[in-house]
Amino acid sequence: MKDLPQISEAEFEVMKIVWNYAPISTNEITNYLTKQTTWSPKTIQTLIKRLVTKGALAYEKHSRVFVYTPLVKESDYLSQESNSFLDRFYNGDIAAMLSSYIENDKLSELEIDNLRSILSKRPKNGGN
Repeated sequence: MKDLPQISEAEFEVMKIVWNYAPISTNEITNYLTKQTTWSPKTIQTLIKRLVTKGALAYEKHSRVFVYTPLVKESDYLSQESNSFLDRFYNGDIAAMLSSYIENDKLSELEIDNLRSILSKRPKNGGN
């Protein structure tokens, strides 16, 4: 996987809208985000411009309307961020992370059962 751009939490909120609704116009992004946040339209436009500059979004101009599509796949970005979190806080040790969550009652019985099911379906030779 290539290096993906660093995306702030606010920029991530914009990306979630684009990932869900692309191709999407500036006005549509603004409409979604003004309902979910207290951000002004100008703030949202600034976040969009930053994402274009970082190479996370592409745009096409249709008359006077800018239409955006993602250049970064959501799955790639989430994978990178998950790995970064795991490395930063748990030294890359997923067992340590899960132990922490289990010991601190952060996982419900249903979540633990789901993890067991996922692990039971995984091939024995998998993982890096």
